[in-house]
Amino acid sequence: MTASNHRIHGWSGDEIARRNPPLDAADVQALLAGFAPLRGPARILWHSPRPFSAAARVRTPAGEVFVKRQHVRVRTPQALAEEHAFIAHLRDGGLPVPQILVNDHGDTAIQCGDWVYEVHAPAVGIDLYRDVPSWTPLLRLDHARSAGRMLARLHRTAAGFVAPTRSASLLVARDDVLRAPDFFDAIEARCARRPALAGYLAKRDWRGEASALAARHRRVQPQLASLPRLWTHGDWHVSNLFWSSEGDDAAAASVLDFGLCAPTFALYDLATAIERNAVAWLQLEQGMRAVFPETAQALIAGYAEVLPLDAAQRALLAELLPLVHVDFALSEMDYFLGVLGAEEQADIGWRDFLLGHAAWFDTAAGRALLDAIHATA
Repeated sequence: MTASNHRIHGWSGDEIARRNPPLDAADVQALLAGFAPLRGPARILWHSPRPFSAAARVRTPAGEVFVKRQHVRVRTPQALAEEHAFIAHLRDGGLPVPQILVNDHGDTAIQCGDWVYEVHAPAVGIDLYRDVPSWTPLLRLDHARSAGRMLARLHRTAAGFVAPTRSASLLVARDDVLRAPDFFDAIEARCARRPALAGYLAKRDWRGEASALAARHRRVQPQLASLPRLWTHGDWHVSNLFWSSEGDDAAAASVLDFGLCAPTFALYDLATAIERNAVAWLQLEQGMRAVFPETAQALIAGYAEVLPLDAAQRALLAELLPLVHVDFALSEMDYFLGVLGAEEQADIGWRDFLLGHAAWFDTAAGRALLDAIHATA
């Protein structure tokens, strides 16, 4: 896989051509020249297939590092520094998170033209799920249980972190719509700030299409309004974890990729973990074979070993699951529309992600997953 032809994860479990340029060896070399220990010949070893940024493992004279680049319209240096502050807090609290390297000017978020870069030290452990997309189900139950334990450890450590909500709105897992008193009013408020999203929704009967989601929201929102704020990971899939070994009994060894992190609440992150790891969203045509209730139960069991959950919390977790994706789906659509101008991708985001994921929970397979979560109570 080379810098000029590498592919990225698509919506259907396939690989597609990337819309923004991959990391270039010359640009990486120039970036790393600003880090005294890393100066010298640099070689790109591997390009990440993740779709929303360009990232790569890079060999330097001081060893391997991980370089990530995003467009300034997606992450300003300030917005990235907010993420880095949360990571630093977790590291200081003992959570195994790779260190973010500081350049010669004391910066961890470095803007070069229209691009914003960050450089990470290597993660501890083995990258077992390196090429696995999010929303690919996790089949090893021991891994699910360990992932649940690590998520609870993260939440326990994050409890002492106090910071305002992120300045970034694109590609961030927030809970603005989820907590809002009125579902439709919250989307209208977002559209007032995001003209590309407003223009897209104005062309369709979005209120009518989202009426079932709004009804779910009315039932769940009163239980969410008072939940304590907590900075959360926002994308808890096993591909964002490194592992202690290659065996079935491997334990989560370190945590990666806080790009979606934001202040939400603990059950939000746990529901996201179930959504990411317990449903084969890319293969829903398989019916009951596309859902993995035991994986959801193992995630919850591992989490509860560290932070116990009462019956009411477990019931709320099940009610939350069909809605937990809504804020990020809107954010993703806004990215496709406002940054990439890719309306066909926004169509998929609206139809298959925002509406489709919620509707799936009314199928036999979706109800089986919710029943399995209720059963843990």
